Amino acid sequence: MAGTLACIGVGAMGEALVGGMVQAGLVAPEDVFVADADEERARRVAQRYGVRAAGNRDAAAQADTVIVAVKPDVVPAVLQDIGGALRPGACVVSIAAGVPLAVIEGGLPAGTAAVRAMPNTPCLVREGAVALAPGAFAAAEHVERAKTLFAAVGTVAVVEEKLMDAVTGLSGSGPAYVYMFIEALADGGVHAGLPRDTALKLAAQTVLGAARMVLETGRHPGELKDMVTSPAGTTIAGVKVLEERGLRAACIGAVDAASRRSRELGRTS
Repeated sequence: MAGTLACIGVGAMGEALVGGMVQAGLVAPEDVFVADADEERARRVAQRYGVRAAGNRDAAAQADTVIVAVKPDVVPAVLQDIGGALRPGACVVSIAAGVPLAVIEGGLPAGTAAVRAMPNTPCLVREGAVALAPGAFAAAEHVERAKTLFAAVGTVAVVEEKLMDAVTGLSGSGPAYVYMFIEALADGGVHAGLPRDTALKLAAQTVLGAARMVLETGRHPGELKDMVTSPAGTTIAGVKVLEERGLRAACIGAVDAASRRSRELGRTS
């Protein structure tokens, strides 16, 4: 068990986090408190997972870990609201995109442990990629607690905050790139004669299976590619076209552009 938990904001991502953590058995439902500006939504989420609905301050006062899952522009007001209610040793984890640790820590009582998190949308199906950046006052126990909780919805990596823009460009924005690739693969299948629904199902499963091969075998993607690329065969014919048309350069450029935009947005927050 990972102690008591509060989630301030239970939109799609907040609810996904609460649901994943409860259903993984990391926190007992009676030890989870949810709050939302839409009180009816908080009550529905509480009923769905057997947790407790409360106001922001009451939820935070009960928790060892407080997840702030509200829109970035609302974060300062939420931090001001809950700051005085935090219990000693509590850790505040913000998943608000682009809100730096300086803002998070600056909105809390001095010395409060804070962690900045960047989850992506596949957390909604518990196949997410989550990066955590610890603040100045986050001890090893706070980081381990956050890692344990977020592992319920995906793979977790701990990085320095200066790398969070790169995380945003890669795993934060990356699902959109993959959806485009799946759609393009399916279009290729349709062009070759497959029915649309069959092509889409095969394309999505191919991407899922290939990703699992990378993660579960530990082999480099290039090695796995070579395993299915026979001399003068069908795969190398397709690989040649992808290389000629710049697939690698396009992917690198997309991550770089998204990372740059994340830095720009961070400077205005």
